[in-house]
Amino acid sequence: MRKKERIGEAAQGIAFVLPTVIIMTIFMILPIIYAFYLSFNKVSLVGDVQYQFIGFKNYLTAFKDERVLIALKNTLRYVIIVVPIQTMIALVLAFVLNSGIKFQNTFRTLLFLPTLTSSSALTMIFMFLFSMNGPVNNLLLQFGLLSEPVGFLNESATVMNAIIIMNIWSTVPMFMTIYLAGLQDIPNTMYEAAEMDGASVLQRLTKITIPQLVPVTNYIIMVGLASTFQLFDQTYIVSGGSGGPNNATLTLSLIIYQYAFKTFGTIGYASAIAILLT
Repeated sequence: MRKKERIGEAAQGIAFVLPTVIIMTIFMILPIIYAFYLSFNKVSLVGDVQYQFIGFKNYLTAFKDERVLIALKNTLRYVIIVVPIQTMIALVLAFVLNSGIKFQNTFRTLLFLPTLTSSSALTMIFMFLFSMNGPVNNLLLQFGLLSEPVGFLNESATVMNAIIIMNIWSTVPMFMTIYLAGLQDIPNTMYEAAEMDGASVLQRLTKITIPQLVPVTNYIIMVGLASTFQLFDQTYIVSGGSGGPNNATLTLSLIIYQYAFKTFGTIGYASAIAILLT
């Protein structure tokens, strides 16, 4: 019976896992393998699809492509700024909401609302906020910080900063919730024992809270890196898919889209850039 029970349990486990494995294989693993294959080919879409093996030529071209290097620079700048800031703000907000302040459940709900809104809708809202006649310009003019309206989304020096602010605002709530769960998972007995031993608030923070949150922080940083390197929606909507002005919003994901769907006969080249991004 034990053997039959083990077989039955294994069959149940496989039955539960199998749909996910099939979906991931069809929509993730096979496309990655196919993209890897395409990256070594020049693909012609005239008539029947034709593949011409060209080896590492697409990869060598990518390293010499000025627009790819600009996209890499913009993406790295975005990642380096967004990931640390969103992680720190999420941690601070989680500390505040876990401190027992009044109406903390209300604050949690209000802070979490941006996460429930699609990135496209949020982008349209921020495009209005940062427009020439938008609230941001009007507020800065009212306080005398500007002498005339600034085209935040039309100038290469400011457009990416506006996107950075928007993405930090929209991603912090999710990471704050994860940190909040991590804080509530720390046993109170650890704090009580430390307090009995005369540990100060700062010592409890540095010796208990922060070390206990290391796994959560690692997870948040990894998720943040993965999502920021794939920045696409906001830059596409703001620039209309061009990556402008002056390639200021050109990211790796956007240039992959351009070469794959906007430039004729460069699907293999786009696949090579996608593999490099991966």
